[in-house]
Amino acid sequence: MSASLESLYAACSMQSDTTPLRQNGQHSRDQPPPSGAKPAPPQASPQQKVQRSQPVHILAARRLQEEDQQFKTSSLPAIPNPFPELCGTESPPALTSGSLPPSQATATQDVRVFSEDGTCKVVETPVDMTARDLCQLLAHRSHCVDDNSWALVEHHLHLGLERCLEDHELVVQVQTTMASESKFLFRKNYAKYEFFKNPANFFPEQMVTWCQQSNGGQTQLLQNFLNSSSCPEIQGFLHVKEMGRKSWKKLYLCLRRSGLYCSTKGSSKEPRHLQLLADLEDGSVFSLISGRKQYSAPTDFGFCIKPNKVLHESKELRLLCAEDEQSRTCWMTAFRLLKYGMLLYQSYRVPQQRKASLSPFSTPVRSVSENSLVAMDFSGQTGRVIDNPAEAQSAALEEGHAWRVRSRGVGAAAALPDGDCKRSTRMNALGSQSPLHPSNLSAVIHRTQHWFHGRITREESHRIIKQQGLVDGLFLLRDSQSNPKAFVLTLCHHQKIKNFQILPCEDDGQVFFSLDDGNTKFSDLIQLVDFYQLNKGVLPCKLKHHCVRVAL
Repeated sequence: MSASLESLYAACSMQSDTTPLRQNGQHSRDQPPPSGAKPAPPQASPQQKVQRSQPVHILAARRLQEEDQQFKTSSLPAIPNPFPELCGTESPPALTSGSLPPSQATATQDVRVFSEDGTCKVVETPVDMTARDLCQLLAHRSHCVDDNSWALVEHHLHLGLERCLEDHELVVQVQTTMASESKFLFRKNYAKYEFFKNPANFFPEQMVTWCQQSNGGQTQLLQNFLNSSSCPEIQGFLHVKEMGRKSWKKLYLCLRRSGLYCSTKGSSKEPRHLQLLADLEDGSVFSLISGRKQYSAPTDFGFCIKPNKVLHESKELRLLCAEDEQSRTCWMTAFRLLKYGMLLYQSYRVPQQRKASLSPFSTPVRSVSENSLVAMDFSGQTGRVIDNPAEAQSAALEEGHAWRVRSRGVGAAAALPDGDCKRSTRMNALGSQSPLHPSNLSAVIHRTQHWFHGRITREESHRIIKQQGLVDGLFLLRDSQSNPKAFVLTLCHHQKIKNFQILPCEDDGQVFFSLDDGNTKFSDLIQLVDFYQLNKGVLPCKLKHHCVRVAL
């Protein structure tokens, strides 16, 4: 599948090479002047219009020059005018902002971007800046790691809609289609290009068909979507809200390149039974924020096709509702692929190609060679070098089994199996007590981490997970509402959100945290998260991405 997509991507790149591009990927709009046009010769003054038979009086010409010099300031030096064509009475004055075309008169516009906590930042945005460029700028100014998962969200609170802008979309152009009460949000979206990695999770076989006979299976699914000559279809039953009414009706729908159609007779797809509901080129697909409350939607998995001309009224919105999250994701992802096609794959490949082109010397290297490291024992008052190879191997196996790392700065995990708490008073290399030593710091140190969201409800944690992408391994930690001493791990797996309670347990007078009823213990939540990022354990998958909120 990757080879087929690369061939399509290479063909598209060869077509775009014939047109000069700017840095952000937009085609240059500046046209060269016509080759046949020539500058008009300067018109002669009345004094210069002299016939050949008429004699020229040199003294009279000098007298005219002296009279012109009287009008000039004698204190200033005589500097030649580099733009003589602008000084004549017949030449037009200098260009003003009103005489320029709109594309040149307003080169930048102010764009207000909000974060999840309500803070706002006004960014002076060029008219040709893409959403990807603006996300890079905001991540840099907010001192965040740019891992290509940041997104700009178009949020319409009065309509109850939101969507993530595609990386190639122009921000200023999208802002012209938004109402005054709408706004942009800066947020993580890990599921932006997840369908390129795991297409089977996004497109169930019973929902995908082709208009013509095709021998392509699941491996060629994305190629059929990106190839404009193929005719993929998404079909199935959806709840459709009737225009101008509050009632919903369950209809059989079909999504093609030409638009979204509904069948007027059961599940028939004959041309006489298909009726056009929405056009792909004229609108964008949005998610419903509160479909049940605002539109009386039958389920929580609603989405909408919003025409670009709609700003305030919701009467022209095409509101749809699926039975589950997988069906809604399938419809919305297919809408993006059919509308944008290869542009999505180009946006997905650019960060990967940029990462592959980096030199291996640009990555940080260790200043100490692994060959110079020796085994040390800090169980006593002073450290000692372990000279015996058998003892060093035994200590290494013991440390690996206990999953204990002395330095907190490297971000490694530390787990204590049941009954292995006697060595928790080991000293580290700096002579201070180990992080495994019980202290008040272990009870509050997790509050400094981005993955800990404090006292939020179960519904709020689920909403954050959905907003930042239903991908495997997306997680956050929060305080438990039922047990004030416990915590809850909220994890996404197979587009479903699950909650795991983290309970405190006491052993030899020390408090530990455990996910599996005390079988594996951790001195704090940082060690617990680090451990399950490398080991699945009792969880359905490893912890991969954490939900984060930043203040602009």
